Amino acid sequence: MSATVGETAVSLCRGAVMHARATPVRTRFAYRLFFLRIALSRLGPQPVPMLALNRWAPLSFHFRDHGARDGSHPLTWIRALLAREGLGCADGEVVLQTMPRLFGYVFNPVSFWFCHDRAGQLRAVLCEVNNTFGERHDYLVAHADGRLIGDGEWMETRKVFHVSPFFPVSGSYRFRFDRRGDLHAVAIDYHDGGERRLRTRVSGRAETMSRAAAWRALAAHPLMTLAVIARIHVQAFHLWRARVPFFSKPQPPVQEMTR
Repeated sequence: MSATVGETAVSLCRGAVMHARATPVRTRFAYRLFFLRIALSRLGPQPVPMLALNRWAPLSFHFRDHGARDGSHPLTWIRALLAREGLGCADGEVVLQTMPRLFGYVFNPVSFWFCHDRAGQLRAVLCEVNNTFGERHDYLVAHADGRLIGDGEWMETRKVFHVSPFFPVSGSYRFRFDRRGDLHAVAIDYHDGGERRLRTRVSGRAETMSRAAAWRALAAHPLMTLAVIARIHVQAFHLWRARVPFFSKPQPPVQEMTR
């Protein structure tokens, strides 16, 4: 899977997110949204139209929201993590797929760090997960031998982090990363007890970040990042009203990352 050829420093992707729950009640919802794909090695030296860096603006990206969360450049952090995990083969571009801050606010349920080799082939994906309790956990998706992750290939990791109170901390996630031209898509399936319990899809069509693209996205979704947290609670209310079993939040895992 090659994801860097033809991409600019920052791409804006307009698309949708979908969740479909299979048990114990069937629910499905889909919302329109936009997100950014940021080539981290190219971020900083040159200004990006309409995207403020580490300062307030209608649309901005802050280093402190990702990686070490201390304001340092995210590329330094992810390079160190890959080296520590024996994934020095992922020494090419790292593309961070995430939502920006809108008018100073953001909540990213999950951001994806696509880590490539120098030939532009995907070697690892770090899935940076945040819950509504202010906690974070990272899932590193990669083959043990560091070989390429194929386009559309399913990858699995065990679930160790509490996200929804309507699912236990057990079972596993299965990830699939697809690119078809300028369309980028991620699938995450949650399996537990021998069955698929949740399907999640996020996809968007990329275009070069420009003032026109940014204004179109902001006009269509001016409160998108606030809507993310609001919709999480609205969906939780519907599940509570449907008497879906509730699981209390456990302590977060001691380790910050699962592979």
